[in-house]
Amino acid sequence: MDILSNLAMGFGVALSPWTLMLAVIGCFIGTIVGALPGLGPSNGVALLIPISFSMGLDAISALVLLTSVYYGAMYGGRISSILLNIPGDEPAMMTTLDGYPMARQGRAGDALVVSGVASFVGAFLATIGLMLLAPMLSRVAYQFGPAEYFALYLLAFCTLGGVGSNNQAKSALAALIGLGIAMIGLDKTTGMPRFTFGELHLMDGIDFLVAIVGLFAVSEVFFFIESHGKNSAIGVVLDKVRIPWNDLKRSTGAMLRGTGVGFVAGILPGAGASLGSFLAYILEKGVARNPQDFGKGEVRGVAAPEAGNNAAAGGALIPMLTLGVPGSGTTAVLLALLLTLNITPGPLLFTERPEVVWGLIASLLIANVVLLIMNVPMVKIFVKVLTVPSHILLPGVTMVAFVGIYSLTGSSYDMQLMVAFGVLGYLCRKLDIPTVPIILGILLGNAMEDNLRRAMVLSDGDWTYLFSSGVSIGLWVAAIIGFMAPLFLRRFLKRPSLPEANED
Repeated sequence: MDILSNLAMGFGVALSPWTLMLAVIGCFIGTIVGALPGLGPSNGVALLIPISFSMGLDAISALVLLTSVYYGAMYGGRISSILLNIPGDEPAMMTTLDGYPMARQGRAGDALVVSGVASFVGAFLATIGLMLLAPMLSRVAYQFGPAEYFALYLLAFCTLGGVGSNNQAKSALAALIGLGIAMIGLDKTTGMPRFTFGELHLMDGIDFLVAIVGLFAVSEVFFFIESHGKNSAIGVVLDKVRIPWNDLKRSTGAMLRGTGVGFVAGILPGAGASLGSFLAYILEKGVARNPQDFGKGEVRGVAAPEAGNNAAAGGALIPMLTLGVPGSGTTAVLLALLLTLNITPGPLLFTERPEVVWGLIASLLIANVVLLIMNVPMVKIFVKVLTVPSHILLPGVTMVAFVGIYSLTGSSYDMQLMVAFGVLGYLCRKLDIPTVPIILGILLGNAMEDNLRRAMVLSDGDWTYLFSSGVSIGLWVAAIIGFMAPLFLRRFLKRPSLPEANED
Protein backbone atom coordinates (compact mmCIF):
# COMPACT_ATOMS: atom_id res chain seq x y z
CA MET A 1 0.00 0.00 0.00
CA ASP A 2 2.86 2.36 0.69
CA ILE A 3 4.23 1.72 -2.79
CA LEU A 4 0.83 2.39 -4.37
CA SER A 5 0.33 5.61 -2.41
CA ASN A 6 3.83 6.80 -3.26
CA LEU A 7 3.32 5.90 -6.92
CA ALA A 8 0.05 7.84 -6.94
CA MET A 9 1.95 10.82 -5.57
CA GLY A 10 4.56 10.33 -8.31
CA PHE A 11 1.93 10.29 -11.06
CA GLY A 12 0.48 13.46 -9.58
CA VAL A 13 3.86 15.06 -10.26
CA ALA A 14 4.53 13.37 -13.60
CA LEU A 15 1.13 14.06 -15.16
CA SER A 16 1.41 17.82 -14.78
CA PRO A 17 1.43 19.43 -18.25
CA TRP A 18 4.93 20.89 -17.80
CA THR A 19 6.53 17.65 -16.61
CA LEU A 20 4.72 15.60 -19.27
CA MET A 21 5.92 17.97 -21.99
CA LEU A 22 9.51 17.69 -20.76
CA ALA A 23 9.25 13.88 -20.83
CA VAL A 24 8.00 13.89 -24.45
CA ILE A 25 10.69 16.36 -25.53
CA GLY A 26 13.36 14.31 -23.77
CA CYS A 27 12.17 11.10 -25.46
CA PHE A 28 12.29 12.71 -28.91
CA ILE A 29 15.71 14.29 -28.40
CA GLY A 30 17.08 11.11 -26.86
CA THR A 31 15.95 8.97 -29.79
CA ILE A 32 17.73 11.26 -32.23
CA VAL A 33 20.87 11.36 -30.07
CA GLY A 34 20.90 7.57 -29.79
CA ALA A 35 20.46 7.12 -33.53
CA LEU A 36 23.43 9.33 -34.41
CA PRO A 37 26.59 7.18 -34.67
CA GLY A 38 29.29 8.08 -32.20
CA LEU A 39 27.01 9.77 -29.72
CA GLY A 40 25.11 8.03 -26.95
CA PRO A 41 23.14 8.53 -23.76
CA SER A 42 26.04 9.72 -21.63
CA ASN A 43 27.09 12.36 -24.15
CA GLY A 44 23.50 13.39 -24.83
CA VAL A 45 22.74 13.82 -21.14
CA ALA A 46 26.04 15.62 -20.52
CA LEU A 47 25.40 18.05 -23.37
CA LEU A 48 21.90 18.84 -22.12
CA ILE A 49 22.83 19.55 -18.50
CA PRO A 50 23.91 23.17 -19.28
CA ILE A 51 20.64 23.64 -21.20
CA SER A 52 18.58 22.41 -18.26
CA PHE A 53 20.34 24.83 -15.94
CA SER A 54 19.92 27.73 -18.39
CA MET A 55 16.18 26.97 -18.52
CA GLY A 56 15.98 27.33 -14.74
CA LEU A 57 14.45 23.88 -14.24
CA ASP A 58 13.87 22.60 -10.73
CA ALA A 59 15.24 19.26 -9.55
CA ILE A 60 12.28 17.12 -10.63
CA SER A 61 11.93 18.77 -14.04
CA ALA A 62 15.65 18.54 -14.82
CA LEU A 63 15.81 14.92 -13.71
CA VAL A 64 12.73 13.96 -15.75
CA LEU A 65 14.09 15.67 -18.87
CA LEU A 66 17.53 14.07 -18.67
CA THR A 67 16.33 10.57 -17.72
CA SER A 68 13.87 10.73 -20.64
CA VAL A 69 16.81 11.59 -22.88
CA TYR A 70 18.65 8.65 -21.30
CA TYR A 71 15.84 6.17 -22.06
CA GLY A 72 15.24 7.66 -25.51
CA ALA A 73 18.91 7.30 -26.45
CA MET A 74 18.82 3.64 -25.39
CA TYR A 75 15.88 3.16 -27.76
CA GLY A 76 17.48 5.13 -30.59
CA GLY A 77 20.80 3.30 -30.58
CA ARG A 78 19.24 0.37 -32.43
CA ILE A 79 18.33 2.43 -35.51
CA SER A 80 21.78 2.97 -37.01
CA SER A 81 22.85 -0.47 -35.76
CA ILE A 82 20.20 -2.15 -37.88
CA LEU A 83 20.13 0.18 -40.88
CA LEU A 84 23.83 1.04 -41.22
CA ASN A 85 25.73 -1.57 -39.17
CA ILE A 86 27.05 1.38 -37.11
CA PRO A 87 26.02 1.28 -33.43
CA GLY A 88 24.62 4.54 -32.13
CA ASP A 89 26.34 3.73 -28.83
CA GLU A 90 28.27 0.88 -27.26
CA PRO A 91 25.29 -1.04 -25.77
CA ALA A 92 23.81 -1.34 -29.28
CA MET A 93 26.84 -3.18 -30.65
CA MET A 94 25.29 -6.62 -30.15
CA THR A 95 22.22 -5.56 -32.13
CA THR A 96 24.37 -5.22 -35.25
CA LEU A 97 25.21 -8.94 -35.21
CA ASP A 98 21.71 -9.95 -36.29
CA GLY A 99 19.98 -6.63 -36.98
CA TYR A 100 22.16 -5.71 -39.94
CA PRO A 101 21.86 -9.17 -41.57
CA MET A 102 18.07 -8.84 -41.23
CA ALA A 103 18.28 -5.48 -43.03
CA ARG A 104 20.33 -7.07 -45.81
CA GLN A 105 17.61 -9.70 -46.15
CA GLY A 106 15.01 -6.99 -46.68
CA ARG A 107 13.65 -7.24 -43.13
CA ALA A 108 14.86 -3.93 -41.71
CA GLY A 109 11.31 -2.92 -40.79
CA ASP A 110 10.73 -6.15 -38.91
CA ALA A 111 14.01 -5.76 -37.05
CA LEU A 112 13.17 -2.18 -36.06
CA VAL A 113 9.69 -3.08 -34.82
CA VAL A 114 10.91 -6.10 -32.84
CA SER A 115 13.79 -4.11 -31.34
CA GLY A 116 11.42 -1.27 -30.42
CA VAL A 117 9.04 -3.63 -28.63
CA ALA A 118 11.98 -5.38 -26.93
CA SER A 119 13.32 -2.02 -25.78
CA PHE A 120 9.90 -1.20 -24.30
CA VAL A 121 9.63 -4.56 -22.52
CA GLY A 122 13.13 -4.28 -21.06
CA ALA A 123 12.84 -0.66 -19.95
CA PHE A 124 9.26 -0.92 -18.64
CA LEU A 125 9.88 -4.05 -16.58
CA ALA A 126 13.15 -2.60 -15.29
CA THR A 127 11.32 0.53 -14.14
CA ILE A 128 8.82 -1.65 -12.27
CA GLY A 129 11.79 -3.51 -10.77
CA LEU A 130 13.26 -0.17 -9.72
CA MET A 131 9.99 0.60 -7.98
CA LEU A 132 9.57 -2.77 -6.23
CA LEU A 133 13.04 -4.20 -5.65
CA ALA A 134 15.38 -1.24 -5.18
CA PRO A 135 16.18 -1.77 -1.46
CA MET A 136 16.73 -5.53 -1.70
CA LEU A 137 18.68 -5.53 -4.97
CA SER A 138 20.86 -2.64 -3.87
CA ARG A 139 21.97 -4.70 -0.87
CA VAL A 140 22.91 -7.58 -3.20
CA ALA A 141 24.95 -5.25 -5.42
CA TYR A 142 26.66 -3.74 -2.37
CA GLN A 143 28.05 -7.18 -1.46
CA PHE A 144 30.07 -7.34 -4.68
CA GLY A 145 33.71 -6.59 -3.99
CA PRO A 146 36.67 -6.14 -6.34
CA ALA A 147 37.25 -9.91 -6.58
CA GLU A 148 33.67 -10.47 -7.77
CA TYR A 149 33.85 -7.62 -10.27
CA PHE A 150 37.12 -8.92 -11.71
CA ALA A 151 35.60 -12.39 -12.13
CA LEU A 152 32.49 -10.86 -13.71
CA TYR A 153 34.53 -8.98 -16.31
CA LEU A 154 36.58 -12.11 -16.98
CA LEU A 155 33.33 -13.99 -17.58
CA ALA A 156 32.34 -11.42 -20.21
CA PHE A 157 35.64 -11.85 -22.07
CA CYS A 158 35.62 -15.66 -21.91
CA THR A 159 32.08 -16.07 -23.14
CA LEU A 160 32.70 -13.83 -26.15
CA GLY A 161 34.57 -16.73 -27.79
CA GLY A 162 31.34 -18.17 -29.08
CA VAL A 163 29.72 -14.91 -30.11
CA GLY A 164 31.84 -12.94 -32.53
CA SER A 165 33.87 -15.70 -34.16
CA ASN A 166 34.09 -19.43 -34.71
CA ASN A 167 37.71 -19.33 -33.57
CA GLN A 168 38.42 -18.96 -29.86
CA ALA A 169 42.03 -18.02 -30.51
CA LYS A 170 41.03 -15.09 -32.70
CA SER A 171 38.49 -13.93 -30.14
CA ALA A 172 41.12 -14.12 -27.39
CA LEU A 173 43.55 -12.17 -29.59
CA ALA A 174 40.92 -9.50 -30.20
CA ALA A 175 40.22 -9.22 -26.46
CA LEU A 176 43.94 -8.83 -25.75
CA ILE A 177 44.16 -6.08 -28.38
CA GLY A 178 41.29 -4.27 -26.68
CA LEU A 179 42.85 -4.64 -23.24
CA GLY A 180 46.17 -3.38 -24.60
CA ILE A 181 44.49 -0.30 -26.06
CA ALA A 182 42.76 0.31 -22.71
CA MET A 183 46.17 0.39 -21.00
CA ILE A 184 47.33 3.35 -23.10
CA GLY A 185 47.81 6.52 -21.05
CA LEU A 186 49.02 7.47 -17.59
CA ASP A 187 48.94 4.82 -14.90
CA LYS A 188 46.40 5.95 -12.30
CA THR A 189 48.51 4.66 -9.41
CA THR A 190 52.08 5.55 -10.35
CA GLY A 191 51.47 8.31 -12.90
CA MET A 192 53.88 6.64 -15.33
CA PRO A 193 53.00 6.70 -19.04
CA ARG A 194 52.14 3.36 -20.62
CA PHE A 195 52.29 2.62 -24.38
CA THR A 196 52.32 6.32 -25.24
CA PHE A 197 55.62 6.16 -27.20
CA GLY A 198 56.36 9.75 -26.21
CA GLU A 199 53.15 11.08 -27.78
CA LEU A 200 51.56 13.70 -25.53
CA HIS A 201 48.11 13.20 -27.08
CA LEU A 202 48.05 9.63 -25.76
CA MET A 203 48.69 10.60 -22.14
CA ASP A 204 44.93 10.76 -21.47
CA GLY A 205 44.33 7.40 -23.11
CA ILE A 206 42.10 6.44 -26.01
CA ASP A 207 38.60 7.87 -26.05
CA PHE A 208 36.12 5.01 -26.37
CA LEU A 209 33.93 6.94 -28.80
CA VAL A 210 36.89 7.49 -31.11
CA ALA A 211 37.57 3.76 -31.13
CA ILE A 212 34.00 2.62 -31.71
CA VAL A 213 33.30 5.09 -34.52
CA GLY A 214 36.57 4.14 -36.21
CA LEU A 215 36.12 0.39 -35.86
CA PHE A 216 32.54 0.48 -37.12
CA ALA A 217 31.80 3.61 -39.18
CA VAL A 218 35.17 4.22 -40.87
CA SER A 219 35.83 0.54 -41.55
CA GLU A 220 32.38 0.33 -43.16
CA VAL A 221 33.42 3.13 -45.52
CA PHE A 222 36.52 1.15 -46.50
CA PHE A 223 34.41 -1.91 -47.25
CA PHE A 224 31.99 0.21 -49.24
CA ILE A 225 34.86 1.61 -51.32
CA GLU A 226 36.26 -1.87 -51.86
CA SER A 227 32.94 -3.28 -53.05
CA HIS A 228 32.06 -0.17 -55.10
CA GLY A 229 28.70 -0.16 -53.32
CA LYS A 230 27.87 -3.78 -54.09
CA ASN A 231 26.35 -6.10 -51.50
CA SER A 232 25.47 -3.15 -49.31
CA ALA A 233 22.30 -2.99 -47.29
CA ILE A 234 22.24 0.77 -47.70
CA GLY A 235 19.89 1.69 -50.53
CA VAL A 236 17.53 -1.26 -50.09
CA VAL A 237 13.96 -0.16 -50.75
CA LEU A 238 11.24 -1.68 -48.59
CA ASP A 239 7.77 -1.43 -50.05
CA LYS A 240 5.92 -2.28 -46.87
CA VAL A 241 6.60 -2.17 -43.17
CA ARG A 242 4.33 -4.22 -40.93
CA ILE A 243 4.20 -5.47 -37.37
CA PRO A 244 5.75 -8.96 -37.50
CA TRP A 245 3.45 -10.76 -35.08
CA ASN A 246 5.14 -14.13 -35.61
CA ASP A 247 8.58 -12.67 -34.90
CA LEU A 248 7.24 -10.94 -31.80
CA LYS A 249 5.77 -14.21 -30.57
CA ARG A 250 9.02 -16.11 -31.24
CA SER A 251 11.11 -13.55 -29.42
CA THR A 252 8.91 -13.10 -26.33
CA GLY A 253 11.08 -15.46 -24.28
CA ALA A 254 14.23 -13.73 -25.52
CA MET A 255 12.86 -10.37 -24.40
CA LEU A 256 12.05 -11.64 -20.91
CA ARG A 257 15.38 -13.43 -20.48
CA GLY A 258 17.29 -10.43 -21.79
CA THR A 259 15.37 -8.17 -19.40
CA GLY A 260 16.34 -10.31 -16.42
CA VAL A 261 20.03 -10.48 -17.34
CA GLY A 262 20.23 -6.82 -18.28
CA PHE A 263 18.48 -5.68 -15.12
CA VAL A 264 20.95 -7.54 -12.91
CA ALA A 265 23.90 -6.22 -14.96
CA GLY A 266 22.58 -2.67 -14.61
CA ILE A 267 22.29 -2.96 -10.83
CA LEU A 268 25.96 -3.89 -10.47
CA PRO A 269 27.91 -0.61 -10.33
CA GLY A 270 30.28 -0.37 -13.27
CA ALA A 271 28.73 -3.18 -15.31
CA GLY A 272 26.13 -1.13 -17.17
CA ALA A 273 24.13 -1.58 -20.36
CA SER A 274 27.06 -2.80 -22.47
CA LEU A 275 27.63 -5.86 -20.31
CA GLY A 276 23.86 -6.37 -20.07
CA SER A 277 23.48 -6.56 -23.85
CA PHE A 278 26.52 -8.86 -24.18
CA LEU A 279 25.30 -11.30 -21.53
CA ALA A 280 21.72 -11.22 -22.85
CA TYR A 281 22.94 -12.16 -26.34
CA ILE A 282 25.24 -14.87 -24.98
CA LEU A 283 22.44 -16.37 -22.86
CA GLU A 284 19.97 -16.38 -25.73
CA LYS A 285 22.46 -18.02 -28.07
CA GLY A 286 23.28 -20.56 -25.39
CA VAL A 287 19.67 -21.63 -24.81
CA ALA A 288 18.69 -21.61 -28.48
CA ARG A 289 18.15 -24.89 -30.30
CA ASN A 290 19.73 -23.42 -33.42
CA PRO A 291 22.68 -21.31 -32.22
CA GLN A 292 24.26 -21.49 -35.67
CA ASP A 293 21.55 -19.13 -36.96
CA PHE A 294 22.71 -16.31 -34.70
CA GLY A 295 24.74 -13.73 -36.58
CA LYS A 296 22.81 -14.47 -39.78
CA GLY A 297 19.62 -12.54 -39.11
CA GLU A 298 18.04 -14.34 -36.14
CA VAL A 299 15.27 -12.16 -34.70
CA ARG A 300 15.96 -13.37 -31.15
CA GLY A 301 19.50 -12.05 -31.58
CA VAL A 302 17.92 -8.60 -31.97
CA ALA A 303 15.31 -8.86 -29.23
CA ALA A 304 17.58 -10.19 -26.46
CA PRO A 305 20.33 -7.51 -26.47
CA GLU A 306 17.83 -4.68 -26.96
CA ALA A 307 15.79 -5.84 -23.98
CA GLY A 308 19.05 -6.36 -22.06
CA ASN A 309 20.55 -2.93 -22.62
CA ASN A 310 17.30 -1.07 -21.94
CA ALA A 311 16.68 -3.10 -18.78
CA ALA A 312 20.22 -2.30 -17.68
CA ALA A 313 19.45 1.40 -18.14
CA GLY A 314 16.67 1.09 -15.58
CA GLY A 315 18.67 -1.16 -13.30
CA ALA A 316 21.59 1.28 -13.27
CA LEU A 317 19.37 3.85 -11.54
CA ILE A 318 19.01 1.61 -8.46
CA PRO A 319 22.55 1.93 -7.05
CA MET A 320 22.59 5.61 -8.00
CA LEU A 321 19.39 6.43 -6.10
CA THR A 322 19.77 4.06 -3.14
CA LEU A 323 23.54 4.05 -2.58
CA GLY A 324 24.81 7.07 -4.46
CA VAL A 325 26.96 4.76 -6.62
CA PRO A 326 26.51 5.20 -10.39
CA GLY A 327 25.74 1.98 -12.23
CA SER A 328 26.87 3.35 -15.61
CA GLY A 329 28.53 6.33 -17.25
CA THR A 330 25.20 8.02 -17.85
CA THR A 331 24.03 7.57 -14.27
CA ALA A 332 27.35 9.07 -13.18
CA VAL A 333 26.38 12.20 -15.11
CA LEU A 334 22.93 12.12 -13.51
CA LEU A 335 24.57 11.72 -10.09
CA ALA A 336 26.59 14.86 -10.73
CA LEU A 337 23.36 16.66 -11.64
CA LEU A 338 21.71 15.61 -8.37
CA LEU A 339 24.69 16.74 -6.29
CA THR A 340 24.71 20.06 -8.11
CA LEU A 341 21.03 20.50 -7.19
CA ASN A 342 21.89 19.80 -3.51
CA ILE A 343 20.18 16.40 -3.57
CA THR A 344 22.19 13.63 -1.93
CA PRO A 345 21.32 10.15 -3.27
CA GLY A 346 21.22 7.37 -0.72
CA PRO A 347 18.87 5.38 1.50
CA LEU A 348 17.44 8.56 3.03
CA LEU A 349 16.45 9.97 -0.37
CA PHE A 350 13.27 7.86 -0.43
CA THR A 351 12.10 9.37 2.88
CA GLU A 352 13.48 12.91 2.71
CA ARG A 353 12.65 13.66 -0.96
CA PRO A 354 10.00 11.11 -1.99
CA GLU A 355 8.52 13.48 -4.57
CA VAL A 356 11.82 13.36 -6.50
CA VAL A 357 12.13 9.57 -6.50
CA TRP A 358 8.51 8.68 -7.17
CA GLY A 359 8.00 11.51 -9.62
CA LEU A 360 11.00 10.18 -11.53
CA ILE A 361 9.69 6.58 -11.48
CA ALA A 362 6.23 7.65 -12.68
CA SER A 363 7.79 9.80 -15.42
CA LEU A 364 9.88 6.85 -16.60
CA LEU A 365 6.80 4.64 -16.83
CA ILE A 366 5.10 7.31 -18.93
CA ALA A 367 8.24 7.90 -21.01
CA ASN A 368 8.39 4.22 -21.96
CA VAL A 369 4.84 4.30 -23.29
CA VAL A 370 5.63 7.52 -25.19
CA LEU A 371 8.76 5.94 -26.67
CA LEU A 372 6.86 2.85 -27.82
CA ILE A 373 4.18 4.99 -29.47
CA MET A 374 6.85 7.24 -30.96
CA ASN A 375 9.16 4.52 -32.27
CA VAL A 376 6.90 1.83 -33.73
CA PRO A 377 4.70 4.06 -35.97
CA MET A 378 7.78 6.04 -37.06
CA VAL A 379 9.59 2.91 -38.27
CA LYS A 380 8.67 3.78 -41.86
CA ILE A 381 10.40 7.13 -41.50
CA PHE A 382 13.57 5.47 -40.24
CA VAL A 383 13.48 2.85 -42.98
CA LYS A 384 13.25 5.59 -45.62
CA VAL A 385 16.88 6.36 -44.76
CA LEU A 386 17.70 3.26 -46.79
CA THR A 387 16.25 4.82 -49.95
CA VAL A 388 18.92 7.52 -49.96
CA PRO A 389 21.70 6.66 -52.48
CA SER A 390 24.47 4.84 -50.66
CA HIS A 391 27.21 7.03 -52.12
CA ILE A 392 25.52 9.97 -50.39
CA LEU A 393 24.24 8.37 -47.22
CA LEU A 394 27.32 6.55 -45.96
CA PRO A 395 29.79 9.44 -46.34
CA GLY A 396 27.15 11.75 -44.87
CA VAL A 397 26.64 9.57 -41.80
CA THR A 398 30.40 9.24 -41.40
CA MET A 399 30.80 12.99 -41.62
CA VAL A 400 28.17 13.46 -38.92
CA ALA A 401 30.10 11.02 -36.75
CA PHE A 402 33.35 12.92 -37.38
CA VAL A 403 31.73 16.26 -36.56
CA GLY A 404 30.15 14.80 -33.42
CA ILE A 405 33.44 13.41 -32.17
CA TYR A 406 35.31 16.62 -32.97
CA SER A 407 32.69 18.69 -31.17
CA LEU A 408 33.24 16.55 -28.06
CA THR A 409 37.03 16.23 -28.11
CA GLY A 410 38.08 19.30 -30.10
CA SER A 411 41.20 17.44 -31.24
CA SER A 412 42.34 16.84 -34.79
CA TYR A 413 44.58 14.09 -33.42
CA ASP A 414 41.44 12.15 -32.47
CA MET A 415 40.33 12.36 -36.10
CA GLN A 416 43.59 10.69 -37.13
CA LEU A 417 43.12 8.04 -34.44
CA MET A 418 39.62 7.42 -35.75
CA VAL A 419 40.96 6.71 -39.23
CA ALA A 420 43.61 4.43 -37.73
CA PHE A 421 40.91 2.47 -35.90
CA GLY A 422 39.01 2.30 -39.17
CA VAL A 423 42.02 0.65 -40.82
CA LEU A 424 42.31 -1.73 -37.84
CA GLY A 425 38.63 -2.64 -38.12
CA TYR A 426 38.96 -3.21 -41.87
CA LEU A 427 41.97 -5.51 -41.42
CA CYS A 428 40.28 -7.44 -38.61
CA ARG A 429 37.20 -8.04 -40.71
CA LYS A 430 39.32 -9.18 -43.66
CA LEU A 431 41.17 -11.62 -41.36
CA ASP A 432 37.92 -12.78 -39.70
CA ILE A 433 39.00 -11.37 -36.32
CA PRO A 434 35.92 -10.18 -34.42
CA THR A 435 35.90 -6.51 -33.45
CA VAL A 436 33.38 -6.90 -30.61
CA PRO A 437 35.98 -8.27 -28.14
CA ILE A 438 38.25 -5.35 -29.04
CA ILE A 439 35.51 -2.92 -28.12
CA LEU A 440 34.72 -4.82 -24.93
CA GLY A 441 38.40 -4.77 -23.96
CA ILE A 442 38.61 -1.02 -24.44
CA LEU A 443 35.36 -0.52 -22.56
CA LEU A 444 36.02 -2.77 -19.55
CA GLY A 445 39.83 -2.87 -19.45
CA ASN A 446 40.35 0.00 -17.02
CA ALA A 447 37.58 -1.15 -14.69
CA MET A 448 38.97 -4.68 -14.74
CA GLU A 449 42.46 -3.41 -13.88
CA ASP A 450 41.15 -1.15 -11.11
CA ASN A 451 39.27 -4.00 -9.45
CA LEU A 452 42.29 -6.31 -9.71
CA ARG A 453 44.45 -3.68 -8.01
CA ARG A 454 41.89 -3.11 -5.27
CA ALA A 455 41.74 -6.84 -4.67
CA MET A 456 45.54 -7.05 -4.36
CA VAL A 457 45.64 -4.07 -2.00
CA LEU A 458 42.93 -5.52 0.24
CA SER A 459 44.62 -8.93 0.33
CA ASP A 460 48.19 -7.62 0.62
CA GLY A 461 49.11 -9.29 -2.67
CA ASP A 462 47.44 -12.64 -1.96
CA TRP A 463 46.10 -13.97 -5.28
CA THR A 464 43.80 -16.46 -3.54
CA TYR A 465 41.63 -13.48 -2.55
CA LEU A 466 40.22 -13.60 -6.11
CA PHE A 467 38.63 -16.95 -5.15
CA SER A 468 37.65 -16.05 -1.61
CA SER A 469 33.86 -16.01 -2.00
CA GLY A 470 31.25 -18.34 -3.41
CA VAL A 471 30.12 -15.70 -5.91
CA SER A 472 33.63 -15.17 -7.31
CA ILE A 473 34.25 -18.94 -7.53
CA GLY A 474 30.95 -19.38 -9.37
CA LEU A 475 31.88 -16.63 -11.84
CA TRP A 476 35.32 -18.19 -12.43
CA VAL A 477 33.75 -21.59 -13.11
CA ALA A 478 31.21 -20.01 -15.45
CA ALA A 479 34.01 -18.19 -17.28
CA ILE A 480 35.98 -21.41 -17.83
CA ILE A 481 32.87 -23.26 -18.99
CA GLY A 482 31.86 -20.39 -21.24
CA PHE A 483 35.25 -20.37 -22.94
CA MET A 484 35.64 -24.15 -23.32
CA ALA A 485 32.07 -25.18 -24.08
CA PRO A 486 31.99 -23.88 -27.69
CA LEU A 487 35.08 -25.97 -28.50
CA PHE A 488 33.38 -29.22 -27.47
CA LEU A 489 30.04 -28.14 -28.92
CA ARG A 490 31.50 -27.47 -32.37
CA ARG A 491 33.43 -30.75 -32.25
CA PHE A 492 30.20 -32.57 -31.37
CA LEU A 493 28.29 -30.88 -34.19
CA LYS A 494 31.02 -31.74 -36.71
CA ARG A 495 31.08 -35.42 -35.68
CA PRO A 496 29.85 -37.48 -38.63
CA SER A 497 26.64 -39.37 -38.06
CA LEU A 498 26.38 -43.11 -38.58
CA PRO A 499 25.03 -44.15 -41.99
CA GLU A 500 21.50 -45.41 -41.97
CA ALA A 501 20.92 -49.08 -42.68
CA ASN A 502 19.75 -50.08 -46.13
CA GLU A 503 16.10 -51.07 -45.98
CA ASP A 504 16.56 -53.41 -48.94
